[in-house]
Amino acid sequence: MATHETNEMLAAAAAACEDKKAEDIRILALDPAESGLSDYFLLCNGTNERQNVAIADEIELRLKRDFKTYPNSVEGRRQAEWILMDYVDFIVHIFSPEKRAFYGLERLRKSATTLSVDDLNAEIKAAIVAHRPNKTAAKPDSAPAKKKTPAKKPARPAPAKKIPAKSAAKKASAKSASRSRARPK
Repeated sequence: MATHETNEMLAAAAAACEDKKAEDIRILALDPAESGLSDYFLLCNGTNERQNVAIADEIELRLKRDFKTYPNSVEGRRQAEWILMDYVDFIVHIFSPEKRAFYGLERLRKSATTLSVDDLNAEIKAAIVAHRPNKTAAKPDSAPAKKKTPAKKPARPAPAKKIPAKSAAKKASAKSASRSRARPK
């Protein structure tokens, strides 16, 4: 059974695919009876090998940054015709258009349910709402809260008067002169 975190990571990976202009993005929810290894396949294709590597890099970067997770293994990055990224709970397949048509994973997984990215995001939102506490329910036997009056600010003391620098120097020299006169010799 897929967890809430798995769904969030899968949605982030699909968003990374969209950001790098991947084509034909599909999410297959695998039948647990057929596939005990993973819950989902994320399938997409790029238009060329460079784009496939860019898609894989973006998925890896985003999941590392947002979820502190790395793929269990990555296969096919060098040839970039079919890149497979294993995140245990879901597996990302990034194809060239020719390889995707040739292997046809959608045909091989007939019992899998196809999800759109919007469906996945709706599942995530529903899980968040279900786990959020109900704030509208009032607590029984509770008295209405009293309004607090704002506390008064303490009065600020008056700023000290500044003596201009010239007169301060004159006063200091006058004090030292009067001291020298007052001392007996």
